[in-house]
Amino acid sequence: MNLNEIYTELILEQSRNKRNRRELENPTHVELGHNPSCGDEITLQLRIVGDIIEDISYTGKGCAISQASTSIMIDTVKGLSKSDALSLCNKFISMVKNEISDEKELEELGDAVVFESIKNLPARVKCAVLPWYTLKDIIENDKVKGSFIP
Repeated sequence: MNLNEIYTELILEQSRNKRNRRELENPTHVELGHNPSCGDEITLQLRIVGDIIEDISYTGKGCAISQASTSIMIDTVKGLSKSDALSLCNKFISMVKNEISDEKELEELGDAVVFESIKNLPARVKCAVLPWYTLKDIIENDKVKGSFIP
């Protein structure tokens, strides 16, 4: 099995993973992320206590890439401070836009690095970055409950 097959398998596995796809009890922040060009739609639900993302989940629908990217992002940022999570959002977005490729820097993204080659598929970049832009928006603009009522 070559590296691309391993990455493809991880993306498919994560897109089917139901662990992070759930309603969150007592979220402090809720925001809709929508990609009108392909119909991907996710709602991120976070519980932020102090400065820490104590819990995060999502609901929604979309292609395997958007769903896997969302699930992997949740695993990556859960338990982090808002500033650390924001830093990873910016790093992920820069990676898929081919603005950074330093392996040491990308290691911080953990499993999310599987999306590095998505830059070669421009039509799918929006699918991969959807959850990361949505989380970035929540953190930067303090999108609390009420900014989007499901």
